This record gives sequence, C-alpha cells and structure tokens, in this order.
Amino acid sequence: MSRLREQEERNDPSPHETSGPAGTGAETEAERRRRRARFLRELAEARELRDRVQPRRAKAARLRHAMRMRTFRW
Repeated sequence: MSRLREQEERNDPSPHETSGPAGTGAETEAERRRRRARFLRELAEARELRDRVQPRRAKAARLRHAMRMRTFRW
C-alpha cells in the first residue's frame, strides 16, 4: 500500500468507522483486521523512528528487555 493512500485513509475514515454496525459480521471482522494491521504497522514504524532519533534510550530498552527475558522462568 502506498504512503499516499495510507495518509488518505488516516484523514478520511472509512464508512465502517463512522457509522454503526453496518454490513455482515464477516465484513466487520475483515475491516477490524485491516484497521488492526494498519495500527500495528504504524506502531512499528513509530518505534523504529524513536530508535533512530534516541539511540541511547533504545539501547537501554533493549538491555532491559534482554534482562527480563533472561530472568523469566518458563
């Protein structure tokens, strides 16, 4: 999906987002999955940007995560 189209989708919400529960259950589920996937993509992009502009904080976060994973008991 192109950046321009993603920008348009953010600025112009789909009819499913503005109206009530319209359509079939499968259509609503598919739209929910699309919105969730878009949200997760944007979240990952925001994390990457934050890691680029704040390398020290990103390194500290990586080290904290590694420590949590080492001390976690299965």
